[in-house]
Amino acid sequence: MMLTGSNIVFGIALIIGVGFFVRSIKRLRASIFQGRKVEVNNQKLQRFKQMALIAIGQSKMVKKPISGALHIIVYLGFIIINIEVLEIIIDGLFGTHRFFSFLGSFYSVLIGSFEVLAFLVIGAVTVFWIRRNIIRIKRFIMPEMRGWPKFDANLILYIEVVLMSLFLLMNAADQNLQELGVAPYQVAGSFPISSMIAPLLASFSIEQLIWIERSTWWLHILGILGFLNYLYYSKHLHILLAFPNTYYGKLTPKGQLSNDQQVKKEVAQMLDPNFDPYAPVTETEQLPEAFGACDVTDLSWVQLMNSYSCTECGRCTASCPAHLTGKKLSPRQIMMKVRDRAEEKSSLTIKGATDDKKLLGDYISSEELWACTSCNACVEACPISIDPLSIIIDMRRYLVMEQSAAPAELNAMMTNIETNGAPWPFNQLDRANWSNE
Repeated sequence: MMLTGSNIVFGIALIIGVGFFVRSIKRLRASIFQGRKVEVNNQKLQRFKQMALIAIGQSKMVKKPISGALHIIVYLGFIIINIEVLEIIIDGLFGTHRFFSFLGSFYSVLIGSFEVLAFLVIGAVTVFWIRRNIIRIKRFIMPEMRGWPKFDANLILYIEVVLMSLFLLMNAADQNLQELGVAPYQVAGSFPISSMIAPLLASFSIEQLIWIERSTWWLHILGILGFLNYLYYSKHLHILLAFPNTYYGKLTPKGQLSNDQQVKKEVAQMLDPNFDPYAPVTETEQLPEAFGACDVTDLSWVQLMNSYSCTECGRCTASCPAHLTGKKLSPRQIMMKVRDRAEEKSSLTIKGATDDKKLLGDYISSEELWACTSCNACVEACPISIDPLSIIIDMRRYLVMEQSAAPAELNAMMTNIETNGAPWPFNQLDRANWSNE
């Protein structure tokens, strides 16, 4: 085994690709953790079970059988074919060829499985493209999906087809070279799919076959490194974030809203007979935080991770009763706007700059927030446990408790509760009068 210039170039490319990816992950982490600190590491066994069922087991994806089955094919292809990427990296660094071929018949089973999966991935991705661009399923052509979101979704499909095709073409050329006994292409592997492509290359010379095999090998691995770094800018970041997102997902019943900790603190103080509201604030005490959320820094880091995990599949919006009745609200768009603002805010922080924008008002309107019925349909529909409702509720709290900007109907209800002890405008003594009529 002797290193060549090709191995050195590959090593440099690998360092650059991985280096940029690590840089992107650091930026992502900084953007997510600009949110409020929140402790969600309790019930670890239950959280691992939730992650195993939803992220690994795809239990919520298969609620839509067709898209769920196709997604599982692509998901398995992504996970399993990466074993082949490991071999490519070893070969590229140390000048070997098919490093794992010493596994013998098991290696043949592996390569054969990779090929079948690659072929199935191409088929599944083709169906996904048809659903988006020819059938034009409604949730894929809503206003928030115009421009970059549509381009991004299609670009990922094209990349996946190209990567899988390069893999199969590389194997087809490799098979021909094996049959010709060209070193170092020793007989190794099983090629159930590329063997159908190999005859098309039979008329090529050895030099041309080597050029095809090497070109596709390089394009395949460089394409994977490029795809890895593209993830940060794409909705397909969920490939990485689905696992922590489901682990840190909500464990309490979906209909149970969280209590604002600052409200709990102030109520506890009011109920404490020993609490002195006029006592000076000590240095160890923090000034009260704002109620609810006005900007991304008021949201928790889990909520920001939710926004970066969003796959933009639109299942949440498609099941939202407010949206279905013509209201402005789109839970998917809420998550997309939170992600856009989080990215913008993080970039400003890196530059040491600020702006006058806020998530509430500049990105998300009060009309959207008050259209929500709090039914949790969006939370139930999300395949990776994203919770748009928690963000909507926190922003509503800000409107009500910081700006006194509740709708007139809600103000009337709260006044009735204060004066009558119930949402209805009737005195408690008069509530049963209807039974006498």
